[in-house]
Amino acid sequence: MNKKIRINEQIKVNQIRLIDVEGAQMGIVAVRDAIKSAKEKGLDLVEVAPGANPPVCRIMDFGKYKYQISKKHTHKKTIDVKEVKIRPRISEHDLERKIGQVKTFVADGNKAKVSMFFRGREIVRPEHGMVVFEKMMEQLEGQCNFELKPKLDGKSIIMVVAPK
Repeated sequence: MNKKIRINEQIKVNQIRLIDVEGAQMGIVAVRDAIKSAKEKGLDLVEVAPGANPPVCRIMDFGKYKYQISKKHTHKKTIDVKEVKIRPRISEHDLERKIGQVKTFVADGNKAKVSMFFRGREIVRPEHGMVVFEKMMEQLEGQCNFELKPKLDGKSIIMVVAPK
């Protein structure tokens, strides 16, 4: 909430357009009469449109109004697909590092796409690539779901990992 909402005695104008609890227009009334009417009902007089002429105020529960405004401004997290690229002849240390990257992506709530590309004559032995993916799957086993198991597709093997 970037602007200050004025309630009850904070409203400094003489006349306002009043809206009742049920949403019915009460017309243009004096501020102190509107505050007295709100206090009798056990509610607050809240300025909802300060830029109007005269300002529009509503009789309502201010705590509930603040809660509704804060719920309106909450954002949902979008799930991104992060990509990790590996090679069929990757060293053990590099593989550990790539697995660590996948774990952090999944821990942050994102999906991870692991892709392996074969260059030149490497495509002749795709089983070497599958061995690397099996090692990865062993280490990621209990921590995430495998949406797409490793699958050979042309000159590449692709796997998609999602959070549990």
